[in-house]
Amino acid sequence: MMLTSEMVRAARALLRWEQADLAEKAGISLPTIKRLEKEPGPIPGTRATAQAIETAFAKARIEFSYDRGEGVTRLKKEPR
Repeated sequence: MMLTSEMVRAARALLRWEQADLAEKAGISLPTIKRLEKEPGPIPGTRATAQAIETAFAKARIEFSYDRGEGVTRLKKEPR
């Protein structure tokens, strides 16, 4: 399954991140993030770009699910 622009926007909303926040945390340029989120459906670009975005969200405890349709979940912080 592929990461979609809708999933990226939903994940950013859960974290209250601006596009610039995601760009910084994923190590991707802001214009690239804007371009990727512009069109509906699977994000265009390289697999490395999608992986960098997924990794940035994973570090923020965001999980993507594909088994029953597209989904975005913010995981609870682990207890101390």
